[in-house]
Amino acid sequence: MSRPLPSLSTDQVAALVELSRHGTLRAAAAALHVTEQGVRNRLLALERRVGAELYHKRRGPRPGPPLTRHGEALLPHALAFLDRGRELGEAFAGAVGPQEVHVAATQYLILYVLVDAIRRFHRAHPAIRVRLSTHSEREIEDALLRDPELSLGVAAPYEAGGELAYAHLLTLDWGLVTPHRHRLLRKRGVGLADLADEPLILYERGSTGRQHVLDAFRGLGLTPRVELEATSTAVVVRMVEAGLGVAVVPLTPGGEVTRGHRVGVRPLPGAVRPIHSGVLTRRNERPLPAAEAFARFLGAGATQTAS
Repeated sequence: MSRPLPSLSTDQVAALVELSRHGTLRAAAAALHVTEQGVRNRLLALERRVGAELYHKRRGPRPGPPLTRHGEALLPHALAFLDRGRELGEAFAGAVGPQEVHVAATQYLILYVLVDAIRRFHRAHPAIRVRLSTHSEREIEDALLRDPELSLGVAAPYEAGGELAYAHLLTLDWGLVTPHRHRLLRKRGVGLADLADEPLILYERGSTGRQHVLDAFRGLGLTPRVELEATSTAVVVRMVEAGLGVAVVPLTPGGEVTRGHRVGVRPLPGAVRPIHSGVLTRRNERPLPAAEAFARFLGAGATQTAS
């Protein structure tokens, strides 16, 4: 009876080849555009598949080659494996189905930015499909760090820096949204001080938008009267329309946020720190070509909107 074939991936095999070429996990990670831990995880998975130790795990400088004798024995087969994989990909180039880009975004950006952007992206790149999932800002950052299948995040970063890279897309200013014919709509120069005694509908805890609004009130020594909380801007606007309170929300230049709702809108220039949104990726890890194409498309669209 023949021995079953081990389940190997090109990522695992490429990690072994690049470690052999460059001598260290750090250099191999740079060549593969992944983190050092990512290379280590791939090598450990490969060792489990083949049932042998393939590289030396000593810390500090290594006086000799990085691969064990089992790794050296596997190396020529690994090179051949990658060559056959490239040939297979070239043989079926153009015959495969659509590529997929998994994007996590906030509900605000999905509704008011990404839906239209994806429609235009599909016309320009019919072989790439975008899969969207909705999360809060903090959830998006956590998901990017733990889910390798997630390509990009589109959000206002909750905690910028660290293991994630941020590329800016757009800046949104804030406005007051009130029920139709609310008395504040007749007042000139409405500011946050005029809202201190109004029932305020606020974003959920853990969101960047909530923090921006609360910081603005606290900066004036005010404590807002929070009446209700909601996850998304669309729900907040519906609550305002129902007469449950007023809200301070970021507004798009085209008016998409309140269009079709019986509400009043007043700009609040400079009252709340503008909210910046962009594309989040894992630092030191280059996205796949389809994800890079989508990120570039979003950036080009944001540039055209700003101009």
